Amino acid sequence: MDRLKIGITCYPSLGGSGVVATELGKLLAEKGHEVHFITHSIPFRLGTFQKNIFYHEVEVNDYYVFRYPPYDLALATKMAQVAKMQGLDLLHVHYAVPHAVCAFLAKQMLGNDIKVVTTLHGTDITVLGQDESLKDLIRLGINESDAVTAVSQDLIKETRRVLDITRDIDLTYNFVDKRVYYPRDVTDLRGDFANPDEKILMHISNFRPVKRVSDVVDVFAKVSKEIPAKLLLVGEGPELPKIQAKINEMGLEHKVRFLGKQDEIAQVISLADLLLLPSEKESFGLVALEAMACGVPTIGSQAGGIPELIQHGKTGFLAPIGDTTAMAKYAVKLLSDEGMTEQFRKACLERSCNDFSRDSITNQYEDIYYRVLGRRVLGMDTIRG
Repeated sequence: MDRLKIGITCYPSLGGSGVVATELGKLLAEKGHEVHFITHSIPFRLGTFQKNIFYHEVEVNDYYVFRYPPYDLALATKMAQVAKMQGLDLLHVHYAVPHAVCAFLAKQMLGNDIKVVTTLHGTDITVLGQDESLKDLIRLGINESDAVTAVSQDLIKETRRVLDITRDIDLTYNFVDKRVYYPRDVTDLRGDFANPDEKILMHISNFRPVKRVSDVVDVFAKVSKEIPAKLLLVGEGPELPKIQAKINEMGLEHKVRFLGKQDEIAQVISLADLLLLPSEKESFGLVALEAMACGVPTIGSQAGGIPELIQHGKTGFLAPIGDTTAMAKYAVKLLSDEGMTEQFRKACLERSCNDFSRDSITNQYEDIYYRVLGRRVLGMDTIRG
């Protein structure tokens, strides 16, 4: 197989896009490609030293005439420098703004002597794309890329609708690594959070308004009236104080635990009997896929890409946004039937392995890379493990 030198830029902090970009880079490196991360800090999922992976820090000039540090310009310059010094074949950037625009500038500096692949994850379209002052900039970044991918069909439709984009966009779903995400034995740990007769419901997010965490509390309140249950809330964000106050007002504080941010997500998710994802917008819903790979079904909203991931009545249940009554009824129905729970669990494991595996999605990205480079793929290896 023709080995490539790939530059990857993403948001390195907590977030689904950073997780996917980092995990993709690690998988590409396993297959022998040389991967260079170009970001302002080391991606939190990158971990320790790994063969074929390099990190290049973007440093911002704090020259006194700049009111705000010009990170975008520093990133574009660093992209061009790394591409030239390391002989990169392409830049794979995650998010149109600012990364695709920075890659476009880097490409101009290099005399068009590099290819750019842009992956859309959602917020750059569903939030920033609604801003009239940014639309032309986002459209430029997308249209000037050599290839564009999106993590769901819904996001592709939204991109075309919001930005009037007509170019080809490849569908490349997010993926899960079964070596990391699988049902863990948490028998001993579970006793710290719930009694043997209690079910555990879980919500994991950044606690922004779009996640509708208040709906999570409402669903749990209804469920806990029907069956013994506990709620575990994982993550932090701006809505957290309001959620804490609501839980106290409803007298649920003895049934709810706040776990804050957690790194070992597979271990945490394995504690749950059910994941709650009632988001208002969700371009894919990576946490639901991670839960699925751990054998945990999801009760979610019919929003964005969630219906492409969760099979209603098979790997979870879906309800209209804000319909907490329907979500609670589905939760009670599932949690009250051990046979159904086991059936859903098996379906989750099967779907995560067959439809969202690291092997197939990584190969899709490789195909896109070779396509934009005009190279043939010969004797491609698959990842084993």
